[in-house]
Amino acid sequence: MDLPDTSLPEHGTPREELFADLRARKTADADWRGGRTWSLVYPAGEDVDAVLKEAHDLYLYENALNPFRFPSLADMEREVVAMTAGLLHAPAGASGSMTSGGTESIMQAVRVARDRARAERGVTEPTLVVPRSAHPAFAKGAKYFGLELVQIPLDDDLRADVHAAADLIDDRTALVAGSAPNYPHGVVDPIPELAALAASRGVPFHTDACVGGFLLPFMERAGREVPPFDFRVPGVTTMSADVHKYGYATKGASVVLHRAGEHVLQYQAFLYQDWPGGLYGSLALAGARPAAPVAAAWAVLKYLGVDGYVKHVERILATASAIREGVRELGLRVLGDPVASVIAFTGERIMAVGDLMDDRGWHLDRQNDPDALHLMVSPEHDRVVGQFLADLRDAVANAGESRGVQARYS
Repeated sequence: MDLPDTSLPEHGTPREELFADLRARKTADADWRGGRTWSLVYPAGEDVDAVLKEAHDLYLYENALNPFRFPSLADMEREVVAMTAGLLHAPAGASGSMTSGGTESIMQAVRVARDRARAERGVTEPTLVVPRSAHPAFAKGAKYFGLELVQIPLDDDLRADVHAAADLIDDRTALVAGSAPNYPHGVVDPIPELAALAASRGVPFHTDACVGGFLLPFMERAGREVPPFDFRVPGVTTMSADVHKYGYATKGASVVLHRAGEHVLQYQAFLYQDWPGGLYGSLALAGARPAAPVAAAWAVLKYLGVDGYVKHVERILATASAIREGVRELGLRVLGDPVASVIAFTGERIMAVGDLMDDRGWHLDRQNDPDALHLMVSPEHDRVVGQFLADLRDAVANAGESRGVQARYS
């Protein structure tokens, strides 16, 4: 990364000038409030924004590293973990913690599995077996913690190929994982079959529900059919769920859960006292931790409750259904059979279509194998879905006349 030619100013900047500069810089950012982004931010309405802001501001300065100094934060974290565990049908005695996001939740599950494999099975050269569509956080965890990443190929339905997975799990395997749903295609991997394979070898299994952890339970409550994915599935030992995605909290809030409770949580904990500063302990990868995401996560879960989340998931499902139908009417193809909010679609000149949508102010992610456009529906997208589909229709009609595919990233 090239650094700008900037140094600390000799004199402080007047507040008015400072914030004028900030607002000017922000005009170049994606318009998520206007529903123009289809990932990264998950708006649920002005009332939710107000709750998040107030909770966030109350805990703007505190440090979640020390629960003894800020017991309210420790209480809220335990309650967020407990509420998430209840949604995902964790058994009595389960445990977990909040993390900074899905990447940390997944990496903690990988690290715990590696340490368990070493301590309990004597595995010194561990492997991590995950679908090719699994989130890059698994590859990151493998790199950081010294595991060999083994990818399960995808079946025709874009879910992990169970028969191929059976040949990849062996005595070196520290962890097997599946997604509910996966990020690229929005399909849920065959969790019961994969977890059973892992259990038959005495290997832990992780369900990555970073996307679906606060979607699928409320779909089920709304009477929709949901593939089995949570702790009700025998063999599922750990799970990740992001409160800052479809839990609608501000960024920096996820949960990692352990079925076996304190027995496994000990592998996640870091304790150190061989220095003059006294006992240092943490369940997180980071040291100092922002308190605001903990408070915001607690507040939004309490504010919305089950009925609020069900209302928002019904908004999401209605919008996603309209988009899938509209995409197909335009002769484009939806990849796989997405269960909830994630949609990837492809067709002729699809990247040129994406460029034209960029020109209209929409921000769609790009994918490959095959080339495709990708989006994640949030509740507030029901306000803009009509305009989105109208612009998409024009983009498809004019893609042949576009100036060519460009490498753009949203």
